[in-house]
Amino acid sequence: MRKNVFGRQFSRDTNQRKSLFKSLLSSLILEESIKTTLEKAKAIKGDADKIINKAKRGDEKQKIQLLQRSLGIREMKKVIKDLAPRFKDRTSGYTRIIKLGRRFSDNAPMVVMEWVIKKEIKDQKSDIKNNVKELPAGKIEKKQEAKKESAKPKPKKKETKRKVKK
Repeated sequence: MRKNVFGRQFSRDTNQRKSLFKSLLSSLILEESIKTTLEKAKAIKGDADKIINKAKRGDEKQKIQLLQRSLGIREMKKVIKDLAPRFKDRTSGYTRIIKLGRRFSDNAPMVVMEWVIKKEIKDQKSDIKNNVKELPAGKIEKKQEAKKESAKPKPKKKETKRKVKK
């Protein structure tokens, strides 16, 4: 019987399981979304929330002490400088799980796990699109009419009568 036993085992021993969770968390932090199975995503969701909560409290030295056990150096820096300020207004629910369907090989349910608030990326293309003013509909119609008028009229083809066989 499994009384007072919690967590998912995934047919792995303790060290393998910890390593799996650590790699999934670091991928989630660095890449901001991961594609994995539903069970693995559910297993690390609580850990991801705890990491963000630890990064939100205390000064920078205290944050590093809290996070250094579960994360590497690059992940710690990203959590402290990017993710924690992004979630300063939220108290919980930092991740989202989107179901994708089942994997073909073993029929495992696949999901995409990502942060609820995404990083704002400033693209030059989007800046250009935002700065362009749209023309009113009347001006667009006038431009199209002017193009039609300036085009040369095409000569009509001569119609020939065809003989129909009965």
